Parts: sequence; structure tokens; C-alpha cells
Amino acid sequence: MPKQDWTACHQHQVAKFAPKQRPVSFCYSARIFTRVAVISGGLCFFNAQSAIATESVAVATTGSPDDQYILGPDSQPQTGVPEGRLVEFTLADSKIYRGYEHKWTLYIPAQYDGKKPMALMVFQDGLRRFVQRDGQWRVPVVLDNIIAQKALPVMAAVFVDPGKPIDATSKLDDQRSYEYDTLSDQYSRFLLREILPVVFKHVRITRNPDGRGIAGRSSGGICSFTVAWQRPDQFRKVFSANGSFVNIRGGGAYPEIIRQASRRPVRVFLQDGIMDQLDGSFEGLSWPEGNRQMAAALAMKGYDYQLVMGEGTHSSRHGAALFPDAMRWLWRDYRAK
Repeated sequence: MPKQDWTACHQHQVAKFAPKQRPVSFCYSARIFTRVAVISGGLCFFNAQSAIATESVAVATTGSPDDQYILGPDSQPQTGVPEGRLVEFTLADSKIYRGYEHKWTLYIPAQYDGKKPMALMVFQDGLRRFVQRDGQWRVPVVLDNIIAQKALPVMAAVFVDPGKPIDATSKLDDQRSYEYDTLSDQYSRFLLREILPVVFKHVRITRNPDGRGIAGRSSGGICSFTVAWQRPDQFRKVFSANGSFVNIRGGGAYPEIIRQASRRPVRVFLQDGIMDQLDGSFEGLSWPEGNRQMAAALAMKGYDYQLVMGEGTHSSRHGAALFPDAMRWLWRDYRAK
């Protein structure tokens, strides 16, 4: 395992970006978060092994701490960039989650020719958060742009929503939490047995687990990590924004689980904000501390990971703004076979 240096934030790669962009983020260093000096207007992503800079985050000056994070050009439609198409599906009655239907959408990039298998990303809360071209995340737009730049491989994406009850007798108080926050292989079985086989009927997807990633926000973030943790033979790239690594359904145990287990071949990108907290039944749970502990555990075991902490709340703003560069980082060395 490489020796970890937690005493400073090391910039190994610094890109040159527009000087008007003034992002704010934090580096994980010796159990505290230290404000990062802005390098040429770029944002430092940090772990003990490497740091990269990003141009996607720009700053607004007033209002909520989340207002400083705005979408960059990779999240905007660009002239001359071909658009992928979206195909909608409904799984009428899941065999894994009986009594619930799941709506999902398949993104097929314009560059797909049907000859070569594509890489894949799977997004939880897909229809609720990620699939809209004019929404907060605009994932299809981001994929259109970055694939066209050849910064990503030709890539399909699956956007899955949590189950909705078919009738009143099948209603669970919080099906989304049951699917996403549970630390088991149930959700991975759902994807692999009920969603991906339908995807394979429409497009060719690589069987190489290095060519498959999974993403989500909040409970969808911990869900994404759980899938890769349970099935690294199927998914090896994780994007988590505001990940709920807290004790909703036992997620706070992950740091110790990671420390005690053998290292898995998984690459992990974590994002959160130092003001991320919720009221009501979640009062007292600390999302920032949960993500800090995840980062510490991943570092201890020598994982390839990034933790980016902003100044925001339990909001999509920061995660969505840095998402294009997070994707570049996650997929930086992938080559289709």
C-alpha cells in the first residue's frame, strides 16, 4: 500500500482555467478540512495520491451557500454536438421488489454504431434527478458533450427510479430508502437480473467491469457504492453526491467494513458540503462526517478515490457543477477492448 500523506494538499496536475471562475472546495487533510487556495481559477480535487483541477464550477456571490455553484459549458447544449436519444421503459412488476413497478430510461449516444460494445453508467433516482436535459444535472447533455470531446468512451446510460407501489397492499412507507439505503446485494440483483438484460436487447454493452460505473445522490449515492462493493465483478466506478453514509439503515458502518475487508478494484468519487444536514427523523446524522470517514477508510486501504467538500447543503448544486470533471476523472484511463 502506498504511504499516505495527510499533511497537505498536493497539486500534481493543475489546469489553466478562466480567471473569473472562483470555486470553493476543501481538501481532506489530517482529519480536518482546509480551505483550498484557488489554482488558476480551478478546483482542487484531493486524495492522498493525486489531485486534479476542474473548470466546471463557477461562483455566484450572494444568497445560499449553494448559489456559488453553477453549471459550466459541459452542462450546456453546444452547437454541432450530436444528441443521444432517450428510450423509456417500465418494469411492470419486479420479481426482486414484488408489488412495485420501476420506470427507467436508456440513453443511447449518437456515436453508437451497433458494432462495438459501449461503456455504461447507471444512475439512481434517474428520472427524478438526472435525465432531464434542462434540469439540475443534465446528464444527457454532459454525456453528449464529453463523448464528443473524446474525454469519455462511447457510453450508454441507464436512469432508474425507485419503485412505486402497484396497489395499496404493496405499499412500503419508504420504498426508496428500502432499495437504496439497505446494505445488501438486493439492489444489485435487481439491476443485473431485471434491468440490464433489457438493456442488452437494445444495445451492446461491455462485459468488462472497468467499463461500467454507477452514480447517485444522497441515498442514491450510498446505493451506488453498495452495488459496486457487492459486485465489483460488474461495476468498478462510483460517483456519489451528498452520499448518505449515515445510520439510516446501517450505512454508517461502511468505513469499518471497508477497513476490515480486502481491497476491491473500485474507483470512488465522493462529494458533499460542510453544511449538509437534514431535520426531522434525520436530525443528528452528519453527512459531512460520514463522507469524511469514508474517505479516511478508503485512504487507509489504498483505494483510488476523490473526496470534494464544498460549502453547500444537502443540495445538487455543487455535485452537478463538478459532475463533468468527476466523470473525466473516473474514466480517465479506460480503453474499450
